[in-house]
Amino acid sequence: MRQRGLKRIAGLLAAVSLLCLVKVNYAQEPETSSNSNASQSQPQGEKKKSRSVRTVTIPITVRLRKTKMPTEEVPQIVGLGVKEDGEEQRIISVHGLGESSLTLAVLIQDDVVSSINNEIKGIADFIRRLPRGSRVMVGYIRSGSLEVRQKFTTDLERAADSLRITISSSTAAPFNPYVEIIEAIKRFESQPLGRRAMLVISDGVDTRNGLDSSSPGLSIDLQRAINEAQRRSVAIYSFYAPTVTLTAGNNQTLVNNGQGSLDRLAEETGGHAYFQGTGAPVSFDPFLFNLGASLTRQATLTYLSTHPKKGYHRIELLYDTTELEIDYPTGYIYR
Repeated sequence: MRQRGLKRIAGLLAAVSLLCLVKVNYAQEPETSSNSNASQSQPQGEKKKSRSVRTVTIPITVRLRKTKMPTEEVPQIVGLGVKEDGEEQRIISVHGLGESSLTLAVLIQDDVVSSINNEIKGIADFIRRLPRGSRVMVGYIRSGSLEVRQKFTTDLERAADSLRITISSSTAAPFNPYVEIIEAIKRFESQPLGRRAMLVISDGVDTRNGLDSSSPGLSIDLQRAINEAQRRSVAIYSFYAPTVTLTAGNNQTLVNNGQGSLDRLAEETGGHAYFQGTGAPVSFDPFLFNLGASLTRQATLTYLSTHPKKGYHRIELLYDTTELEIDYPTGYIYR
């Protein structure tokens, strides 16, 4: 009897031990399964990628390819896409196409030939006709620093009235216009995000480091101006005007270099450069008409960039229709 009792007690103890073991294993299994599922649902590589994504905003302007005469109609963009460094990126939004207000800086080089003073009234009327709510700054490019006649304001009448005739003298000549252009671009930092543009009236010549620096590919300050405009999403438009200092004598090398520099400044920031031969335009009216239509069709495009590395990133815009041409920055530097 005693042996049977001992065997019964041993059997009960074994059964309790087995139940405890099963209970422990059962409690651990869901925890392991949960960790496994979490690991599968969000791999380490995806976590790292999600943290490196950032937004990039660029100005774009839609133009009709078949005709150079602008219209007030805002064309429909079909199949819009964007590539960065050759890889397609996801577009988040396109804002401002056909909408009204924008932020605009108007800069005039102070040593342009005196005939440009005949265009001051037309420029003032252009400012007054801007959409309600637009912000305008007026400044003059001259030796020393940028003369700001009017800080950014929504009072378009006040901005238009701040325009004055140019000095048209070598005493006001800057070494190059791009140092003051950079100074003006930095003033966009304090302005609301959205459509941004700058109108530069200049000969575009940089002789700060001699004749060689006047070349579009060799001007350091031109490159800096492009970098700053791209970083702040400012599209730069330019009207070529000769100056009494360098280009009034129609020096072909300086004229070509100046116009080439203004063209590069506009091309790489998403704007447009306007010329009328190699001399002073007869009138700015056709330029202002085209510029007004272009600003009507300007927008800001925001996309997600998957390239976290610092340095230069090239941009390419994609669209299906052949009837349109879109101006946009060629790239930007991520710091």
